[in-house]
Amino acid sequence: MKQTYDKMSLGMNKLITNTYSTSFSLGVKFLHPALRNDIYSIYGFVRLADEIVDSFEGYDQKALMAGLEKDLFWALDNHISINPVLNSFQQVVNKYGICHSLIHQFLHSMKMDLDEREYSNEEYDLYILGSAEVVGLMCLYVFCEGDKALYERLKEPAQKLGSAFQKINFLRDIKNDYVELKRCYFPNLDIDNFDDEAKARIEEEILKDFSEGYQGIRELPPRARFGTYLTYRYYKALLNKIKRTSALGLLGGRMRIPNRRKYLILGVSVVRHRLGLI
Repeated sequence: MKQTYDKMSLGMNKLITNTYSTSFSLGVKFLHPALRNDIYSIYGFVRLADEIVDSFEGYDQKALMAGLEKDLFWALDNHISINPVLNSFQQVVNKYGICHSLIHQFLHSMKMDLDEREYSNEEYDLYILGSAEVVGLMCLYVFCEGDKALYERLKEPAQKLGSAFQKINFLRDIKNDYVELKRCYFPNLDIDNFDDEAKARIEEEILKDFSEGYQGIRELPPRARFGTYLTYRYYKALLNKIKRTSALGLLGGRMRIPNRRKYLILGVSVVRHRLGLI
């Protein structure tokens, strides 16, 4: 009977992924079916924690995060949870032996968001490590399917790719983060005097991360390669759109890639994949 509950738990994480990220969810759909559900389960947990710190204003967010952390590690020890999101996530963690230190680092970064702050260089690096790089490493556990040597070889590129994705999110959401959430992730950045020069420096940093991350994509096992490449292409398109937008325009509102553009990227990516050009 628990199989029915586990199926429902997985369905909840898939729903969360499809609801909150159309770009990422489309990339997941092009992973091999044997990997797809595990990535949904990782994203569902990550999204749940992120929602607590970003969206639950007016509630005791620190207490909610503490409760989530307690319930999660109980679930990891007991291999079950009455929270469907945690139930699916613990299965993935236990299945692949995902290091608990990655989870602790992720939760630490989420708790950093509970306080209004401007980030120092050290805090910025620490936040990106926990909020993005370790998520990439969790996914890498799934992609490598137990091949420890391959995991060790691709760790750094996976972290760089996660870092690039997160920094693009920071640029895309820079107005909302500052105005609504009272956060400024980029160190030494004066939002009131944010200009094209400052924006270009951040973009250069992202391009360096992307270059290193892409080399890792090319070495991924075939079952994981195309879906990851597709997500990379979506984020690269978003970065290109950001680069074409002035700093003032970026502060004007959140930008996105239209669906018709996403399907064009998909078509081009399929062709490149079939020609062996990834």
